[in-house]
Amino acid sequence: MIKKIITLFKLGRKVAKSDILKITSKFQEPPFAIKLLFKILAFSFSKNNQMNMDKDEGERLSSTLESMGTTFIKLGQFLATRPDIIGEELSLKLENLQDRLPPFSIYQAKEIIKKDLGKDIFNSIINLSEPVAAASIAQVHKAQINDNGTIKDVAIKILRPDIKKIFNEEIDAMMLFAFLIESVIKKTKRLKLVEVVFLLKEITNLEMDLRFEAAAANEYAENTKNDVGFRVPEIYWNFTSENIMTLDWIDGVSIRETEELKKQNIDTNKIAEDIIQHFLTHAVRDGFFHADMHQGNIFVDKNGQIIPIDFGIMGRLDKMSKRFLAEILFGFIQRDYKKVAEVHLIAGLVPKEVPLDDLAQALRSIGEPIFGQAVKDISGGKLLKQLFDVTEKFNMQTQPQLLMLQKTMVVVEGVARKLNPETNIWTTSKPVLENWLKETKDPLKAISETIQNTTEVVKRLPEFPEIMDKANQALTYLASGQIPQNSNSYTALNNKKSEMIAFKNQSIIGILAVVIIGLLVF
Repeated sequence: MIKKIITLFKLGRKVAKSDILKITSKFQEPPFAIKLLFKILAFSFSKNNQMNMDKDEGERLSSTLESMGTTFIKLGQFLATRPDIIGEELSLKLENLQDRLPPFSIYQAKEIIKKDLGKDIFNSIINLSEPVAAASIAQVHKAQINDNGTIKDVAIKILRPDIKKIFNEEIDAMMLFAFLIESVIKKTKRLKLVEVVFLLKEITNLEMDLRFEAAAANEYAENTKNDVGFRVPEIYWNFTSENIMTLDWIDGVSIRETEELKKQNIDTNKIAEDIIQHFLTHAVRDGFFHADMHQGNIFVDKNGQIIPIDFGIMGRLDKMSKRFLAEILFGFIQRDYKKVAEVHLIAGLVPKEVPLDDLAQALRSIGEPIFGQAVKDISGGKLLKQLFDVTEKFNMQTQPQLLMLQKTMVVVEGVARKLNPETNIWTTSKPVLENWLKETKDPLKAISETIQNTTEVVKRLPEFPEIMDKANQALTYLASGQIPQNSNSYTALNNKKSEMIAFKNQSIIGILAVVIIGLLVF
């Protein structure tokens, strides 16, 4: 615990000497005790350098967090998804936080490969390049490998040296700080700061096991191998470990480079439609979708194929959720609000005593205004958010998997609209949902049968390693923003809290003992 305090002090000094508090105060005024604490921690005989004053608050905040290393980058990215804690405005400012750090040396990269994969595998790697991209957790090198007599270009992703140790020490110190804040400032208890930091720890530790990402990419590739115009890079398992992942090198153009795509005679309007249709197909057909489909993670090759990268965050839907999603979206497209209400009741998502007509009327209040909007303003993701908000009033059960899908859908639609601002979400989505629903007779009855047959939120396949179970669990937590009380993570969280409470009590007793001894002696 003493080590945590020392680490916390170092982090506190780092934060206090930056301009984070000044920037965030413009969005949300921190308590006086926090401001006083940071003034004390920031005390220094040397003058602070005022940097980035030509940037706006959001850019300065992002730059400051980037300069402070992995833990703060991950914390900033995570808080960007939690406007309930930091407010909508500050959350939007953090959305542009870039995950990048200076690279570590190629010598260190080679040593990690030798240690993890062995000298024989290392010696079979040809032309390992200097880092081509470096993020907070890992960096990427281009290389070549001999794959059964064929020389292939590959990307080798390597975790930063000691990153797990550094991150976990710093995040544990942050958890202690969150606990102290909750103990001193009672109003902050409703924000569940300790749970937020613990959740970040769970998610990031999964991201730091590249076997999980490799397994996710492999499953994704198997599901989509027959999808025309879509390709997932192949994983090379002999060159993959906990700290290393090797996959096909992508020769393509990032979809953020719209003008370059047009120069290569690639139809960006078609790509915009394809991105949405592939995403929905993967969700309703496979129940497994890429949940981090921002512009930097999607490339297009010279043949016009969409190629996703970075499979650290994937979403999974069980049978019931897939049918529910398809029926709900298609029902709104058809403007059949009574059918949408029936789906909610049959799926048991709202209590049976809820009047069907009342629920249908509430759903109509969401759907009809949407059809009056311009094409460029219609969003399936925002529709689902409004749906969850309205049905919550009818005691709808929280569906974490659908929350993750809804958040991802907003991002995917945004990506498509950057390629073609006039993309019609309804027209694009309709054939995917219609075709899938045609494959089942009487979809409403099928939902009832699915509920009876589905006993788990996540379908667990016996051939999957244990880490995939843990990954699904953690990503479910990320979608819902909370840790269920019946989980192993919840037990671990309570153990951490007990440890911190014991430390606080011991500290109080220690301080009292010092005071008493001082009074007796002096």
